[in-house]
Amino acid sequence: MLEAMLTTASLSELVLRVLLLFGYALLFAAVEIEIEGSHGWAERLPTWFRVTPWYARLYGLLMRGKPLTGYHAAMFGLSFWSFHLGFASGVPWTWPAEAAALAAYLVWSIAWDLMWFLLNPRFGWSRFRKGEVWWHGRTWIGRFPIDYYNGVALSIAVAASAWLAGDAGFAVLGRHLALTAGLTVLTILTALAAPVYMRWYTHMRRPGADERHLCIPQGGPPSAQGS
Repeated sequence: MLEAMLTTASLSELVLRVLLLFGYALLFAAVEIEIEGSHGWAERLPTWFRVTPWYARLYGLLMRGKPLTGYHAAMFGLSFWSFHLGFASGVPWTWPAEAAALAAYLVWSIAWDLMWFLLNPRFGWSRFRKGEVWWHGRTWIGRFPIDYYNGVALSIAVAASAWLAGDAGFAVLGRHLALTAGLTVLTILTALAAPVYMRWYTHMRRPGADERHLCIPQGGPPSAQGS
């Protein structure tokens, strides 16, 4: 009976973890769609781009030729940092705990990136392919850029490395594989529901619907009192 209760508790924790991380990736994708619109990789944002300095070349080497931007430095830093907040909330740091966080971050990043395409009216599943995405312009395997395959493989290797710490065994790897499967299923469901989001996206931007003129002062700031 106790074993069954523990198994149920573990399953509940896993389901909650999958749902929370999926929702987190979904929100990041939605935020980036609102910020970037149809122009990915910060193409038209007021941020800096670098490809020639040594740190940008190192970044490009790790990211398969993608340029380094201020926007991505901030977004990747924010998201990576957030996966370690548990250690500031009393969770003891151990290598198995760190491996679980790093592995989860890697697959979460893939879900975040893919849902940006799935939900973005400029792309959707039909236009998520080689030749349509300049920053994923190198090697694709089937319908996905090789970055996704590399990310999943690296995440599994990192999760498996928890075994080196001894008593964790392969528990971290097992939970990570379950997380990966759960995120995969929910991302597929997102693809099926994407047309609903795209209709809402278009509806909120229909001609004449924008109301910023009702709250943003026109013609500059109001004159100071007494001038």
